[in-house]
Amino acid sequence: MSAPAADPAVWLVISTLPDEVTAQAVARELIERRVAACVNVMAPCRSVYRWQGAVDAATEVPLVAKVTAAGYPALEAALRALHPYELPEIVALPVAAGFPGYLAWVAAETIPDSNGCENDANIRENDA
Repeated sequence: MSAPAADPAVWLVISTLPDEVTAQAVARELIERRVAACVNVMAPCRSVYRWQGAVDAATEVPLVAKVTAAGYPALEAALRALHPYELPEIVALPVAAGFPGYLAWVAAETIPDSNGCENDANIRENDA
C-alpha cells in the first residue's frame, strides 16, 4: 500500500523540449547536477498552443523529472538555464502518495552539487 507523501514532499516536474537530442542532453545534465533523481524522456507528442497571438503546433519531447519540494528551485533554475525556449513549460505537480522507499530515494538523489550552471553552453553547442 502506498503511503502519503509527507516528508520528503516529492514533485513531478513536466517540461517539453523541441527534439530528442536536446531532451536527452537536458535530462542527463539535470541528473549530473543532482537537481533531479530521475528524468523520463517521453515519446514525441504534438503540442497545439497559442503563441504571440497565433495558434501554432509543434512536435515536442516531454520530460518528467522527480524532485523534492525543497529541491524544486534548483531544478527550475537549471531547467531554465538549459532550455532553448524563450518561455519554457515548467510545471510542478505534488505527489499525493507513493512507495516510501522510492520517495526516500528521490530525496537522497537530489542533492545539488556545487558546479552551478557551467555546462549550459555545452548543451546548447551540442544542439547546433
